Amino acid sequence: MRKEDCYLLGKITRRHGLAGNVILKLDTDQPELYNKLESIFVEINGLLVPFFIERTAWSKSDALNISFKNSSEALVDQSLGKNVYLPLSTLPKLSGKQFYYHEIIGYNVLDENDNDCGVIRSVNDQTAQTYFITNLDGKEVVIPIIKDWILEVNRDERFIKMHLPEGLIDVFLVPSKKDE
Repeated sequence: MRKEDCYLLGKITRRHGLAGNVILKLDTDQPELYNKLESIFVEINGLLVPFFIERTAWSKSDALNISFKNSSEALVDQSLGKNVYLPLSTLPKLSGKQFYYHEIIGYNVLDENDNDCGVIRSVNDQTAQTYFITNLDGKEVVIPIIKDWILEVNRDERFIKMHLPEGLIDVFLVPSKKDE
């Protein structure tokens, strides 16, 4: 399994108890989708290694207590502190204005008048406000992802149309008087 064909599910944070269980901290808005995991891919030395699951139970609302099949101390030790992935094919298909961050990389952002606001290079979800980072005419443009601003997600033509505040794009493209 290649990392490009997967998405990050979470991270194995610690051991749980003495029976070889581990805690998987999920990085998702919908943890309930992962009630019945049969296997996961754990990133070890840059490779995705399959781990088969015997049992899961909720530890917290966003953390699973996992028991691996054929578990050993060495297996548990290898998994601690490692990122966990699942194949992209396991994600439910989204429609309408909903999207996964990984799926819209390379999409164009257009304003409501069809003006180009750049190609999405990445999504930053590590701050209080999640935002697109686009490239427009060689300059980096930051566009907040606000549900009410999203007018359309066109998967066929690979664009997201947004209602953007007047002057937002100019902040990144027009030099200020101080810069001159």
